[in-house]
Amino acid sequence: TEKSHKQRKTEDENREFKVEWTELFAFIQNSNGLPTCLICQEKLAHNKKSNLERHFTTKHASFGSKYPAGDARKKAVEELQKSQQKSSSVFNYWVQSSNNVNIASFIVSQEIAKRGKPYTDGEYIKSCFINASEELFRDFKNKAEILNKIKELPLSAKTVKDRTVKMSSNITNQQIEDLKLVSALSIAVDESCDINDTAQVSLFVRFISSTGPKEELLGLLPLKGQTRGEDIANAVIECMEKHHIPLDKIVSISTDGAKSMTGVRKGFVSILTEKINHEILVYHCIIHQEALCAQTFPEEICNVMELVIKIVNTIVAKALYHRQFKEFLVEMESEYADLLLHNKVRWLSRGNVLKRFASLLLEIKAFLLEKGVDYPELTDDQWIQKFYFMVDVTSHLNNLNRKLQEKGNTIFSMLEEVISFENKLSLFAQDFERETLIHFPSLLKHRQENNSVIDIYYFKTAILNMREAFLRRFQEFRNSMATLAFVKKPLSADVTELNFSLFNIDIGAFEMQLLELKKKELWSSKFERLNADLEKLEKNKCDFSSQHKWSALKDLEKEDMIIFNTWNSIPDSYDQLKKLAFAVLSLFGSTYSCEQSFSSMNLIKSTLRNRLIDENLESCLKLKTTTYKPDLSKLSKEMQGHCSH
Repeated sequence: TEKSHKQRKTEDENREFKVEWTELFAFIQNSNGLPTCLICQEKLAHNKKSNLERHFTTKHASFGSKYPAGDARKKAVEELQKSQQKSSSVFNYWVQSSNNVNIASFIVSQEIAKRGKPYTDGEYIKSCFINASEELFRDFKNKAEILNKIKELPLSAKTVKDRTVKMSSNITNQQIEDLKLVSALSIAVDESCDINDTAQVSLFVRFISSTGPKEELLGLLPLKGQTRGEDIANAVIECMEKHHIPLDKIVSISTDGAKSMTGVRKGFVSILTEKINHEILVYHCIIHQEALCAQTFPEEICNVMELVIKIVNTIVAKALYHRQFKEFLVEMESEYADLLLHNKVRWLSRGNVLKRFASLLLEIKAFLLEKGVDYPELTDDQWIQKFYFMVDVTSHLNNLNRKLQEKGNTIFSMLEEVISFENKLSLFAQDFERETLIHFPSLLKHRQENNSVIDIYYFKTAILNMREAFLRRFQEFRNSMATLAFVKKPLSADVTELNFSLFNIDIGAFEMQLLELKKKELWSSKFERLNADLEKLEKNKCDFSSQHKWSALKDLEKEDMIIFNTWNSIPDSYDQLKKLAFAVLSLFGSTYSCEQSFSSMNLIKSTLRNRLIDENLESCLKLKTTTYKPDLSKLSKEMQGHCSH
């Protein structure tokens, strides 16, 4: 009996809906395969004839008597079906229409966040949209319908805020899903204060996803109390654990070199490395190190910059002076219409200020004389020499900075640029020794126009001191040159020179795979093509830079993406080679992403938005910095459509 009971139960579960039941009992099969009554819309749990019959005879006996089985009932059921289909299509249209409105609302909210604009801009955009549409669709027959659609757009400040938080959460989920699949990731950490003096830690992760290298803001972490190394470490560890990212996946940490980051016992790095069960690469951001090298000038040269800033502020910061100075430049038919203010946050600012000041030096001296403001240094030949020296040196440093800041650079390429600059510094010292000043055009022009006697030894010593500073730094990178070069040049790699301790590589399998890769023309030819592609990229970069085509330069394919595509085309039988290549590609060259995020943070949380809470600030910043696209269709379906408020 137990066996027959089980058999009957299985048969019941496997029953299928029979077409004839529609005419007999006024039932149809819904999208889940279950019977639904056309008369009362009730759904039954099983496709059993007895259940349908019982429902029909007990609940719809009057329908059965009014329309007896046969043609009468057949026609009545057909009418019910038509009515059902009509109401279903109306409902589907309403759902789709509501979904479209929601998606449009998400798109506008995303654009607001990406541009760092306040939530209240939603209503402003909607108003512009409505007013413009009045004219844009004036001759359209369905103009009223279009305008109604726009008016339905939910874009109140609260709605834009909610949409922003939802999209940020969706992007975080995508980041976490990708991070679960990687074997290696790197972190870059920096700390700064927002407009309310709240310390914010910017935590960026770099890893290789299935689509290529990713450099993403994982979290903007507020520190409510102190900003010691342990406070930063606790915030970072808490963020990683919250997202279930194992700390052992970290292969490198990049910081700005501040004491709270690098302290031997209580620094952020030392606390975090204790929690990681393997050796990791810890380094000071290349761009920060380069900036520190640039600060090796004698104090009197540094004072030149301070005086330039003081004079610029004298003119620009006073509204009346500033207005009069601009008019003065127009009268003198000057090449430039204004001075530039120095901004310590922006890397290239110093060089740009000096260059503009040099171009307007005659006009500045004449204007200050007219105003009775006396700066004797502006007529002192020794000061002028130091000033023009600074103009030329910062121009060279700016060129290096620009290359180091390019998106998609590998660490190896950045290190090559630094070593190349070290060699240029030797060349600059020789330039002074020969007294040719070929590489110092501003200083050379000053000598030619004023018959100045240049203090050759003084400037040569300043250059050599800077070169010594460069040579002392970047040791952590120099020691790993062969490993960092592997991603570009695996065919010339020597296994004995590679550092495997960071990446959990099976050395035996690695050696076998590398030997096979070098011998198989099918795969080795890919890396020959890679070098040709990288040469072409570098040529385009040089051409566009010399022509000042910055937009074209920005649109070039990124170096790390070209390298990734080559390695990704190699079969997984070379898994140990790919593991090392992707781990090296995941290393940060600098904390520049963190620096940029702080600039964006100050744009978002300005004096006018100083009440923006930390959660919303992080959401806005994530949408502004991410390369992921939020799944708007999924987010919209999770919501119930509603009209604007």
